[in-house]
Amino acid sequence: MRVLVVNCGSSSIKYQFLDMDTEQILCKGLAERIGIPGSRIVHKKDDQKVVVDKPMKDHEEALKYVLELVVDEKVGGVKDLKEIDAVGHRVVHGGEKFSGSVLVDDEVMRALEEYSYLAPLHNPPNIIGIRAMMKLLPGVPNVAVFDTAFHSKIPAKAYLYAIPHEYYKKYKIRRYGFHGTSHRYVSKRTAEILGLDYHKAKIITVHLGNGASVAAVMNGHSIDTSMGFTPLEGLVMGTRCGDIDPSIVTFLMEKEGMTAEEVYTILNKKSGVFGLTDGFSSDMRDIEDKALEGEPVCRLALDIYEYRIAKYIGAYVAAMNGVDAIAFTAGVGENSPITRKEICENYLGFLGIKIDDEKNNIKGEERIITTPDSKVKVLLVPTNEELMIARDTKEIIEKGIKQLEY
Repeated sequence: MRVLVVNCGSSSIKYQFLDMDTEQILCKGLAERIGIPGSRIVHKKDDQKVVVDKPMKDHEEALKYVLELVVDEKVGGVKDLKEIDAVGHRVVHGGEKFSGSVLVDDEVMRALEEYSYLAPLHNPPNIIGIRAMMKLLPGVPNVAVFDTAFHSKIPAKAYLYAIPHEYYKKYKIRRYGFHGTSHRYVSKRTAEILGLDYHKAKIITVHLGNGASVAAVMNGHSIDTSMGFTPLEGLVMGTRCGDIDPSIVTFLMEKEGMTAEEVYTILNKKSGVFGLTDGFSSDMRDIEDKALEGEPVCRLALDIYEYRIAKYIGAYVAAMNGVDAIAFTAGVGENSPITRKEICENYLGFLGIKIDDEKNNIKGEERIITTPDSKVKVLLVPTNEELMIARDTKEIIEKGIKQLEY
């Protein structure tokens, strides 16, 4: 089975085309600046790279060009569109309705539209991408894979906020969690690497990118995660504040005369390490470089960043009453030996963790980074959300089922 994986953002589309009999990537790419001057597609097959500069007024037009590249005789994955067996879509929010990946039909599309108010920046382009593929590849099945679904079994004691219950009943305000596809892939892979029974293991996954979250995965299910009603809660991130006193919002509105939208923009786009460094950078590579040079503002920002991560890891050890393994993943988690080392050695020594400096001195490669006598194993596990989406798509189509349950 050949599966095209599509991830539509507001002005971009990431895609991978995979042969799921071998799980080989046939080709992949990124369409960017959709609807903006300077739009282009960067397409790759093996060691070949093609850059297509052309106007793309909307996602449908962009996907039309993507499909042309997928069947291109030189850089494509197949010769004919009929060889695309299914399309898997990343969808950010499935609300409470979807606890697993689902075959898309009219009922599912109505539900996605309904839940757009929970993810107004993300679900609409996801929906546009699904509709475009239905039009461009009529008859080819589409599967929606949700960022929120892996966290759907979090218990009420972890997902409810201590606000009047009427707001949960009225607006479904609760912890949903995100990065679920990544946390699911990494936790499963961690169990495989260590030879653990996934359904009896206690694993903490630490997804550190520009957006970041931690998840407690117990007996094969996420039982808590740091992101909440939106991806703003939890860790200090590139430009997002993470956990703050809610009264800061009303304080800023009163003292600065800000609107709710203006405060929202500050907390999402001008905070995190970007805000802590007075706008120096939101890229942890820049922060780390300056911190290691002794620049005090960046050193403090890195300390705050690592401290918050360690606090969540400690909290989730308590939530699961123990832990077998901790896995770092995503851009920072996979590529920052210093962050992994400092988090584990400065804060998690009570768990009996011992980092092996030589093993930890690696980027983007699957590896156990602790010594053989470390009581808790720590790993670097590169995430692969596209493969997880493709696997779910393949399983749903081959089994002829409507929805998976995680």
